[in-house]
Amino acid sequence: MIRAVVFDFDGVIANSEPLHLRAFQEVLAAEHLPLSEREYYDRYLGFDDAGLFRVIGIDRSRPFTEDAIRSLVERKFERMEALEREGAVLFPGAADAIRRLAAHLPLAIASGALGPEIRRVLEREGLASSFRTIVSAEDTQASKPAPDPYALAVNRLAAILAQPLLPSACVAIEDSRWGLESARSAGLRTIAVTHSYPASDLRGTDLVVNGLDELTIDLLQSLDHG
Repeated sequence: MIRAVVFDFDGVIANSEPLHLRAFQEVLAAEHLPLSEREYYDRYLGFDDAGLFRVIGIDRSRPFTEDAIRSLVERKFERMEALEREGAVLFPGAADAIRRLAAHLPLAIASGALGPEIRRVLEREGLASSFRTIVSAEDTQASKPAPDPYALAVNRLAAILAQPLLPSACVAIEDSRWGLESARSAGLRTIAVTHSYPASDLRGTDLVVNGLDELTIDLLQSLDHG
């Protein structure tokens, strides 16, 4: 039986990948480093902010120092905050799905986004109380596709519930192959949502849905019988 749900954030709950791309592009433009939409989705989407700046510097033969990376992350954070104020961020059906599932199961987030970014959106949308714990970029040394974010989310949920919780009794909701690999490596069941990539790019998952409005308790529990 599925006993908990762990959501990715960007690309699953928040339709923020286009905003992240724009923020990265603007920050990198000041460094005279272009970043195309195709490059972002094909190469860099799976990285957290520091990881993206670190890797793109190496890719462009202009590696950044750790101090420079911290500065770039801060500038990108400020641009994201400004861009979020310009309009709605959540995917259609996301808020209803979260509240619906939270009424029956403990929820968590395992994301490569910064904690303040995640909490800012959830608080503005009145969803912060729906999640028992949030694992963000600052919380693990290794980011997705490593299993660390999902493993930590399950461990935290177990501690909060004060009872053992097997990863196989948890389901991850993801939108990318990096996230799915992370969740599977941590031992979770997986549901992919086609917000960022087509179903053909999301192989190896237990189930694929087109939107969060399809998520129901019955659907989650059906994974045990699939």
